[in-house]
Amino acid sequence: MQSSTNIRFKNYTQQQLSLLPPSLEELIEENHPVRVINQVIDRLDLQPLIKKYKGGGTSSYHPRMMLKVLVYAYVNNIYSSRKIEAAIKENIHFMWLAAFNRPDHNTINRFRSDRLKGVFKEIFTQVVMMLVESGHIDLQKVYLDGTKIEANANKYTFVWSKSVQRYKNGIKKQLEELWQYAESVAKEELSMEKPIDFEKLDAKKIENTIETINNALKDKPIDKKKQKLNYAKKNWARNYEKYQEQEEILGERNSYSKTDTDATFMRMKDDHMKNGQLKAGYNFQISTSNQYVVNYTNHHNPTDTKTLIPHLEEFNKQFQTLPKELTADAGYGSEENYEYLENKEIEAYVKYNYFHMEQHKKRKATPDFHQDKLYYNEQEDYYVCPMGQRMHKIGIRKTTNENGFTQELHLYQAQNCNACPLRGMCHKSKKNRIIQVNHKLKRYKAKAKNLLLSEKGKEHRSQRPVDVEAVFGNIKQNKKFTRLNLRGNEKVEIEIGLVYLSHNLLKYARTA
Repeated sequence: MQSSTNIRFKNYTQQQLSLLPPSLEELIEENHPVRVINQVIDRLDLQPLIKKYKGGGTSSYHPRMMLKVLVYAYVNNIYSSRKIEAAIKENIHFMWLAAFNRPDHNTINRFRSDRLKGVFKEIFTQVVMMLVESGHIDLQKVYLDGTKIEANANKYTFVWSKSVQRYKNGIKKQLEELWQYAESVAKEELSMEKPIDFEKLDAKKIENTIETINNALKDKPIDKKKQKLNYAKKNWARNYEKYQEQEEILGERNSYSKTDTDATFMRMKDDHMKNGQLKAGYNFQISTSNQYVVNYTNHHNPTDTKTLIPHLEEFNKQFQTLPKELTADAGYGSEENYEYLENKEIEAYVKYNYFHMEQHKKRKATPDFHQDKLYYNEQEDYYVCPMGQRMHKIGIRKTTNENGFTQELHLYQAQNCNACPLRGMCHKSKKNRIIQVNHKLKRYKAKAKNLLLSEKGKEHRSQRPVDVEAVFGNIKQNKKFTRLNLRGNEKVEIEIGLVYLSHNLLKYARTA
């Protein structure tokens, strides 16, 4: 048995003084990510940020130091300003970056929310351009996708566009009924009043109308209508003004949260079974290259279809150029998007609905009466139904979406479907079958299909989930960033930008 007298411990004296105190520089490894982040931010031109400081009064913490601390905090999944304040006092890497400065959480939060407002995207772009120069990023070939992130908002404090409109219409209808009632029992008292346009109401007009009705019914017996008038006098004008304010906040959206009015209610994929819940959130779109984020945009649309054009416009504004090749999934395959990409001479490897179903062997072997399977004579402009009848054009229908984009639908009708043995399988209409064909969209789909099925297209299709979806996986799973901490469009864009910048710099640090 070993004797306890042979045990040796290393020296442990907490009060031991050093003749030469250790330097933080010596305590940090040469290849540590904090050194890479420090070097990258030292190379940035921060003049736009420095101009945000007015000068005078007491001295301010240097914005370069504040930016280094903030970015490094996001690299380490520290998003709370109070936790960043604690890290500056306790963590040697933060101490080294801050050069022993100790900004408190209020200073950190003001820098993130206010100082970086309007200038952070320029800082992000500078880092991207550094990565382009070093060969890590190729702006000519990018992958596009989007994800929804929950807002810092109460999910029960919602306002819905349809509800606001219904409440407004309810007040209009009840006010009109009160006016008609007043005319029926006090016609003489209202004879000098001008007719009221109930379609163009505002709070002041409602208030004046109720006052007029009240004066007309002043000497009339009290009944249910007159009791209702008392309630209307107290509430209707105020409520109508509130609904108008809510409509202004809504704009073109269908909902918003009262605790973050810029957040829109969207269906979130909360678990691996994709059992979505309706929560206030933001739809963030990113372009990636080699798993680096090169551009990001924030959108209120829950669907991705309407985000492609504004995202690429922001890309062009950011880099003064557009990518030559773009790869995206079927959520972006609309006629408007295909037309934009063709006009901008971007090679679009963008899927459309049913692209994968068209490649399925069982679907190819199954008899189908879909209009896409019908023979079309382009020269004489007619279709042939499954029974061999010609379907001639009977007109053109135009539709315009909320963006002002117009689609042309060509209508073709069969000559006689009576007694056709295939009618039950072909269509269920009581009249002769009519099909609507968007020739322009068909051309775009055919072009997209050829690109997607080419060798280059297969390469892009296999690379897309690896390139862009891996970024979302890293941010949500590894960085644990599933809910925003700030509120409002401007602050939210800064925060998500910090997340993407920290992702880029950490990836760069691991390969540098």
